[in-house]
Amino acid sequence: MVTAQESAAYGLAPDERRRAARVLSGATHADLHKLWSNWAEQPEVTYLRAPEAGLVMVQGRIGGTGDRFNLGEATVTRATVLLSGTGIEDVIGTSYVLGSHPDHAGLAAIFDALLLAPEQRARVLAEVIEPLEDGQKERDASAQADARSTVVDFFTVARENE
Repeated sequence: MVTAQESAAYGLAPDERRRAARVLSGATHADLHKLWSNWAEQPEVTYLRAPEAGLVMVQGRIGGTGDRFNLGEATVTRATVLLSGTGIEDVIGTSYVLGSHPDHAGLAAIFDALLLAPEQRARVLAEVIEPLEDGQKERDASAQADARSTVVDFFTVARENE
């Protein structure tokens, strides 16, 4: 079985897996469902940890570097799967998704496991991670453009004799 600690031994850098986890958790359930239903030769999926929701404490730092403080709680859903069959050695995938979305967490864990399977990695990157990441970048750029259009520049006029 391939675990997170062993992923580097299979040619997957920790930064690459972190990037994939970010993209999968930020994708919509509909996008992941469509990609999974179109996946040829789906491996056998066994849930080691069925999707379950829980709370985490979100912490912040003043100025990004100062003392920590508790910002509030957030709901997250996690899942862990084991994939086997169709030429894939047993691989384990894990996901954490913000909110209470068990199906989303399960699909993200499946694609995480496929990413760890050396024979599937290139396909997962080309057909899943990169298209989803491009779509997320477009949505982010659009949201930033919308926000920029509402920016108000404040200025002050110095008054004489005051």
